[in-house]
Amino acid sequence: MREAVANLAPVLPVLTDLGERFAAAGHELALVGGPVRDAFLGRTSNDLDLTTSAGPDETERLLTGWGSATWDMGRAFGTIGARRGATVVEVTTYRADAYDGVTRKPVVAFGDSLEEDLVRRDFACNAMALRLPDLAFVDPHGGLGDLEAKVLRTPSPPEVSFDDDPLRMMRAARFVAQLGFVPAPDVLAAMREMAGDIARVSAERVRDELVKLLLAPHPRAGLELLSASGLAAVVLPELPALQLEVDEHHRHKDVYEHSMTVLEQAIDLEGPADGPPESVPGPDLVLRLAALLHDVGKPATRRFEDGGGVSFHHHEVVGAKLASKRLKALRVDKETTKAVARLVELHLRFHGYGEGQWTDSAVRRYVTDAGDLLPRLHRLTRADCTTRNVRKARRLSEAYDDLERRIERLTAEEELKAVRPELDGNQIAEALGIRPGPVLGRAYQHLLAVRLDEGPIGPDAARERLLSWWAEQPESQG
Repeated sequence: MREAVANLAPVLPVLTDLGERFAAAGHELALVGGPVRDAFLGRTSNDLDLTTSAGPDETERLLTGWGSATWDMGRAFGTIGARRGATVVEVTTYRADAYDGVTRKPVVAFGDSLEEDLVRRDFACNAMALRLPDLAFVDPHGGLGDLEAKVLRTPSPPEVSFDDDPLRMMRAARFVAQLGFVPAPDVLAAMREMAGDIARVSAERVRDELVKLLLAPHPRAGLELLSASGLAAVVLPELPALQLEVDEHHRHKDVYEHSMTVLEQAIDLEGPADGPPESVPGPDLVLRLAALLHDVGKPATRRFEDGGGVSFHHHEVVGAKLASKRLKALRVDKETTKAVARLVELHLRFHGYGEGQWTDSAVRRYVTDAGDLLPRLHRLTRADCTTRNVRKARRLSEAYDDLERRIERLTAEEELKAVRPELDGNQIAEALGIRPGPVLGRAYQHLLAVRLDEGPIGPDAARERLLSWWAEQPESQG
């Protein structure tokens, strides 16, 4: 307890002040949930969640006298927020929620006691509180013991808890990834039984939990719980689909296990959180999603070949489309979706490099096609090597080392990251006597291809290539 209080030292003056203000007005106030859990775990929590016997109006009055700003976007649920300097608090009236059983939206019912409020929390380790201002510890459901045992239990029977709010099943997987906990047997059984209920939850809420899981220290453990519980079959069906049946001759590796290993290896290749962009500072959502989804096109493209082989032709193209479709369904932002799909599409490109026989033109195209995603593509490609053949792994690593050296040399010589045709749009239009439009766009793309294939050749030579191309176009005959 002393250690937990010591971990709260930076915010204790704020908590004490607020506790005294509410007590003077005849109300109870307690720090609850994540901040209390994190204090016992020795972690720093940026959230100060408090619960009170005061109603929303009285809470707002008390916070107005304490902070420099207040807001009441959560008033319907009893929550009032306030800021004082850099400190932000959210204070919620004791709750005794009921749910409509169709959606996850709660029917708000304010409670009468802290204990009544705690029983409606998601897990026992989040159902601990510190009464303010005296810091009396309240743990009616044995959450502290769960922290020590690293187990997830629900304060009420898990079937009741998950029926009230199915998103709690996703939170269980997230806490497994964040904290290294495991679900209690009855919690896992309830998740398996009720996995289909997650369909009641909005895509946005599911996405938020999935993102937190992926950015956690141990996402593989959380993803494996999603798969084992059946939740992944609803929210991310492409993941369990990777668990292709392994034929008796083991003619292909387990794609699911391979994808999990690639994810872990990609995480190991992330740069420090404060590193430069080219180091891909972690945790990086785009890289982690691309690593997880890079082979989702394999189930749809698997073919058993004569002679016992297995092929997955064009699985990178199919996978890019599937990844994009799934991320859109999860309401992931357009920029992230586009980047992940592009990485999935490009993740096999390196395997045509062989023993370094790519031309400079091919290297230029590799860099240009990857664009700003090149640092992530480097890491995804390296992470995609999961062979146990040490000699093969070393050969692939050395080949990619060689490719990166060539990229660095050509980038230094030609400024590949800013590669453009050697004639701009105005110069192209003037040379061909055309107006802006689709034809000009085609001419621009032709000169860009010349630049990538041949490197810098100078404006005069570029103009000659342009005129030769133009002579073969039907528009030039008019």
